[in-house]
Amino acid sequence: MANPANEKKLKNRLLVWLGGFIGPYFLRFFYNTNKWDIEGEDYYKDILKSGRSVIIASWHSTLLTAFMGLAKNNYHGLAGNHHPDAEIISRVGKKLGWNIVRGSSTDGGKKAYNEILEILKSQKTVFAITPDGPQGPAKIPKPGAIRAAQKTGAVIVPIAGQSTKRWSFKNWDTFYLSKPFGRISLLFGKPLIFNLEDSFEDCSAQLKSSLDQLEKEVNSRVGLVKDN
Repeated sequence: MANPANEKKLKNRLLVWLGGFIGPYFLRFFYNTNKWDIEGEDYYKDILKSGRSVIIASWHSTLLTAFMGLAKNNYHGLAGNHHPDAEIISRVGKKLGWNIVRGSSTDGGKKAYNEILEILKSQKTVFAITPDGPQGPAKIPKPGAIRAAQKTGAVIVPIAGQSTKRWSFKNWDTFYLSKPFGRISLLFGKPLIFNLEDSFEDCSAQLKSSLDQLEKEVNSRVGLVKDN
């Protein structure tokens, strides 16, 4: 008689293998066949030239656009642990040119957070983080990105992107995947510098306001009035 637990493990392994293998090819096709309109890229590039690290912050719902827009640069990103979705994201990210740190606020968070701090302090690089990920609540920043910026001197650069052609998937947020042959608007916002003495509440409000404004602007540019 088949063991349901073993069957689930086998299905998860198959899902991870398939997703990790074919995922990069699909994402490259979906996103590389779009025309990209990118604005504000110099914000984060100028910070890197000045010798400081950058935290790219995107809402979870549109992380794939930021993820694909910054691929091939050997930058750093974060993926969770011990879940098929997280394993797929990690494998796909590595194949697309990202250095992936594993962990989340609920699983391996302390180890991952310390690794993020070390990377931001020592490498003068870019680390992409979704302040409301991986499980929400949607568009409410968690402390991780803000605390990391305060402790390392890294500068947060908010980012938002959307496509004229897209699929949407509703869970705890509305997650977007670009369809092929559309036009993508990708906007980088003005840098946010948070000092140790700044309260989390004030920093969180600034980050949320910036991300919400950028999202509203890119949605307007691609004709998305309300989809969530």
